[in-house]
Amino acid sequence: MSQICDHQRNQNRTRTRTRRAAIAAVTVLMACVLGAAGAGTAGAGTAAPQTRQIASSVLGSDYKFTLTAVRSDSDEYAASVRLQVFTQTGGAWKESDRVTVGDVDGWFWYPLTGSGAVCEFATAGTEPAPLTVSLLVTPSIGCSEPAHYVVKDGRVFAG
Repeated sequence: MSQICDHQRNQNRTRTRTRRAAIAAVTVLMACVLGAAGAGTAGAGTAAPQTRQIASSVLGSDYKFTLTAVRSDSDEYAASVRLQVFTQTGGAWKESDRVTVGDVDGWFWYPLTGSGAVCEFATAGTEPAPLTVSLLVTPSIGCSEPAHYVVKDGRVFAG
């Protein structure tokens, strides 16, 4: 009788361990699935914001300018626009300055990343280098008022 009871107890322990292992495996799997699903959503924490370069211009070996749309991490429809200036250093382009065009999250992501997003992006190879930017607000509103900047010694200043 004692052997039967011991055998029954061992079977119960094995079932309990198996259930616990299964529950733990399902819990880990769900955490992975939910974590992966949330990785691309707004407010995901450490994930870098979605970006898209919308314009670029190079002035000889002096300057390179880029306009990049940066999707908001708090509003899926909003975006900021980053203007970066690069100068040649040791044969490679190195960022020398960056500014935000307009307000942070003051643009709409989809018009900025669609066709016709850049209404005007004008530069000139003088020192200081004038720079003008006008972007599509929405197709129905049209283009923004031009923002004017000057770039002197690799730094951006309001023009």
